[in-house]
Amino acid sequence: MAIWHGDIDLDAANQSMENSMPTYLGMKLTELGDDFIVGTMPVDERTRQPFGILHGGASVALAETLGSMAANMVVDTTKFYCVGQEINANHLRPVVDGEVTGKATAVHIGRTSQVWEIRIHDARGKLNCISRITMAVVPVPAH
Repeated sequence: MAIWHGDIDLDAANQSMENSMPTYLGMKLTELGDDFIVGTMPVDERTRQPFGILHGGASVALAETLGSMAANMVVDTTKFYCVGQEINANHLRPVVDGEVTGKATAVHIGRTSQVWEIRIHDARGKLNCISRITMAVVPVPAH
């Protein structure tokens, strides 16, 4: 049984990220399962650090993007929105080029908070980063 609120359109979700950091870093949402979301990011001049490997901050940006998008897909966005409260990441191995793929899965979906785990793998399937994000579920202000 899917955890998502309503029907999710990945094309519309990708369009909602236009003209913001995920698009500038080349991120794309690529798959939506019943309880997970997957996205990719290139390892190139936009996302490498000066030593030529994937910048840890770029990995965290991918993790936060996937966790934030997933969290907001779970709630009724006419009543709530979700924002990041805390994120952590362990960088396990370097990635020099190609593309990384992140998969966000829910650890906890509560009334006022959510916790998501994001595992990022290189093109060979090797785990290079594991991250966890806590999201606050905030009521939309009454107008």
